[in-house]
Order: sequence, then structure tokens, then C-alpha cells
Amino acid sequence: MRNLSLPNTWFGFFLIVVLVLGVFFRFVNLDKKVYWHDEAYTSLRISGYTSAEVNQQLFNGQVIGIEDLQKYQRPNSEKGLIDTIKALAIDDAQHPPLYYILVRFWVQLFGNSVAVTRSLSVLFSLLVFPCVYWLCLELFESPLVGWVAIALIAVSPFHVLYAQEAREYSLWTVTILLSSATLLRALRLTTKDGNKTYHIRAWGIYAATLALSIYTFPFSVLVGIGHGIYVIVIEGFRFTKKVAAFVLASLMAVLLFSPWLVIAIATWSETGANWTAVPIPLIAWLKTWGIHINRAFILTQGDFGFDTLLTYLTLPIFLILVSYSIYFICKNTKKEVWLFVLTLMGTLTLALVLPDLILGGQRSTSSRYIVPFYLGIQLSIAYLLATGITSARFLEQKFWQIVMAALISAGIVSCAINSQAETAWNKVVSYHNYQVSEIVNEAKAPLLITNSFGINFGNSLALSYVFEEKVRLMVVPGNTQPDFMNILNIPQGFSDVFLLNLSEQFQEKIKKESNFKIEPLYNDNFLWLSKLVKP
Repeated sequence: MRNLSLPNTWFGFFLIVVLVLGVFFRFVNLDKKVYWHDEAYTSLRISGYTSAEVNQQLFNGQVIGIEDLQKYQRPNSEKGLIDTIKALAIDDAQHPPLYYILVRFWVQLFGNSVAVTRSLSVLFSLLVFPCVYWLCLELFESPLVGWVAIALIAVSPFHVLYAQEAREYSLWTVTILLSSATLLRALRLTTKDGNKTYHIRAWGIYAATLALSIYTFPFSVLVGIGHGIYVIVIEGFRFTKKVAAFVLASLMAVLLFSPWLVIAIATWSETGANWTAVPIPLIAWLKTWGIHINRAFILTQGDFGFDTLLTYLTLPIFLILVSYSIYFICKNTKKEVWLFVLTLMGTLTLALVLPDLILGGQRSTSSRYIVPFYLGIQLSIAYLLATGITSARFLEQKFWQIVMAALISAGIVSCAINSQAETAWNKVVSYHNYQVSEIVNEAKAPLLITNSFGINFGNSLALSYVFEEKVRLMVVPGNTQPDFMNILNIPQGFSDVFLLNLSEQFQEKIKKESNFKIEPLYNDNFLWLSKLVKP
């Protein structure tokens, strides 16, 4: 594999411009997009309150205001850091505490606005650039591949969207790259350097970075398994000193994570992710996987974003490009290179895809769960482009320069459009929160009635960011429907009464047993808003 370097000064300038644009897109309009269901849970966790406490103190059928909801969306004197950790352990042990501890400190230092809360994710996303560059140096021994990878990630709509979200996924991206680079470094030093002190230190750093990655998101265990498969195959399935060092380092990482592992096992509940096991039609599953490919390079709209002309036109192109890049890297690099990319892409992905296909479900349809897959295809395309644009053949060089310019241009245009949008595909159940809030906010003195079942719990908190202060809510706990007599005797002073995500059976009961009428106002896959019309 030849050493690839920057072809000329102008190209270096072009890459720097792309990087600057990528940084700009991460910071611009940081608070414009809807603060959605999962982000509201982030704020709930850092407040230190549990879901049970919110249900007991707030979601109990009483009429409440926006400020009452916001109390559970910021740190306060009633709850400390230990309460944040306890709340995670009790309610959501599948999310380890590292990110939430960091974001709590961040918000305490700089304030609890949407922009501030999200800005920590932006800063983490900037660390992706040096980490992917280091990984490319270790893997390809090429600065050019590193720079091309930085350019692709800088304006990737997928990475920019998650850089602007108050969740742990940009930090997870950093730790995946960091643990991968430190693994390759440890393997290299074990091969070239006879100093055992360096070996121990290098493998210790790998253990620490892998533990940090697991403390960020538990799917890092599968990334570590992929690392193990890579080491074992490279060593010819023999128990060499590299394999032994990897095993010891991995055990150290697990040992470091064991305190939270014990907590997670003791408090584990499937309620947080049981939606992933719900079967969906195969055609919908295949469409979603097609969208996974597109989202690495171009903006998609809607909840799933498949049924658009742009998707139908671009998906075949991206599928061909990704497939060819994988073929190209396998054909033109040593096994130590292409195998690493394939195990990075495939281990976690297969662990989610196979249960979907065998048992049914949608575990692999969530883009945020397959960050290693995105990184793998971007590494393979970066190597393809870096090789192509430095080709000795003039026509081949020009062709790949055009392909690279087109890819980066598509990313820039997508990010520019996305920067002006109020919502995005990764907002899922809260995609249309602004539309719902506009309807409710138009009323003179509105009351919104809902329950705290399923997505309604988190979305009630999320809606507090877009409702005006005049809006009042009545949230009843769990899947309970509001008391029928309470509906018939709405407190005085409300000009309009809205019903959000209440069952059809309950609405039919109102129609049959009273003079009230139900006027449908808004309906999408996740939000059903209607209005109670008085006789």
C-alpha cells in the first residue's frame, strides 16, 4: 500500500474549508430544532428525579403549568450528582452514567438552556476529527486518507445531526475511534518495540479507552468483541502474546465497568427498549436500511424519509459507491487493514440485524445504534477517494475528484438546509411537536389533557419547551384515562380543551355518554391531537 499524501496546496486549502464549514454547521442554530423526547429524558436524568417521582409529584391528574414541568428539566438544590446516578440506575440502566455526569456539570457551569445543553455534544463531535485522523494514520499510514475522512465526517448530515443533540452519541463516536486507534497502536508497538513497559502502557491505554466507551454506551461491548475477532484472525487463531495482551486489556476494561454492570443487572428493565423487538414489515425494514446508507451523505426528511424522489434517485448511487469502496479496500490493502474496517462495520451491525431477521423486530433500524457501521463505510470511502484522486492516470484522477466534490457538496447542501430546519428525522416521536404546539398556542387559555403512558411521558416534558406559558396540562399517570366526570366538569377559565394521544375507546365514550364532540386536529404516526367541543 503506497503512502498517500496531500496532492497539492490547493487541495489542502479545500479540505480546511470543508472542515471549517463542518464546525460552523455544528454550532449554527443550535437551539432551533425541537428539543425532543429523548433529550427531555437527558434533562430529566441530570435533574436527579426519577420517573416515579415525576408521576407522583406532577403527573397525577392535577392541572399544571409549563414551569412545573421545567422544574424537572434542570439541576436544582433538591437533587445532587448522586441522585442523577441513582435515577439512571433505577429508570434507565441501559444508559451508563458518563455522559450524564459530564452534561450535568456542564449545565451547572454554563446554564440549562437548550443551546448550552446541546453544546457539550458539539464539543465532543469536534474531537471526532483528530481521533479519526489518528485512526487513519494507524490503519492506512496515510495523512491524506485521514484528511478525506475528516472532510466526509465534517459535512455528513448524520454526524452533524447527532452533534447537535443532547444525547451521548457524539461522545460514543469519539470513544469508538479512540479505542480503535489505541488498539492498533498497541498492536504496532507490541510488534516493533521490545520494551515491555511501552507494551503494558499501550495496552493499559486501550483498556481505559474501551472502558470509557462502554461507560458511554453499552454497545461498545460489541465493538470490543469486533476488536477481539480482528486480533484473533490477524494472529492466525493462535494464542500469541498479542492475543494474551488483548484478553488481559479487555478483562481490565470489563473490570473497570463492573460497578455499573452490577447495577444494570440488578435494576435491568426492558421497558426502555422493548420497542426494538416489535416486528415491522420486511419491506419497511429494507427501506430503513436503504435510508441508513443515504443518511451518511445526504439529508433525508420525514420520519423515515424513504418515499421521496431524491431517495430513489440517490440510493442506487450510494449503494454502488459503498459496495465498491468495500471491494476496493479488500482488494488493495493488507488483511490487517481491510479486516479491521469490516469488523468495525460488521460486528455490532450483525448483532442487531440477525435477531431482526430471525426473531423479528427493528433493533437495527435506529441509526444511532449503528455508529460503527457509519464510521466503517466512511473509512472505506475515504481510502477509495484518497487513492483515486492521487492516481497516476489522468482520467481516473479527474473522475474521483468529481466524485469527491459531489459527495462533499451533497453534504454541504444537506447541512445548510438542515441548519434552517425546525425538526429532523432523528427527532422521531417528537418530529411534529412544533405543529402540535402551534395549534395549542393559538388558543386564548388552553388546557391539554393526556396521560404518561409510553412516549407521552417524555413528550409532555419535551412539549414544555415549545408551549407558551399560558398553556396548562393535565397528565394522568401510566395508561390511565382521565376521569370521565373530570372531563365533563372542566375547571373554569379555559377557552379550549385539547386531548393528546388518548385512546379511541375513551374518545368514543365521550361522544356516546355526553354532549361533547371530538374534533380531530392533527394526526401523525405518534401524535394524535383533538379538541373537546362543548355543547
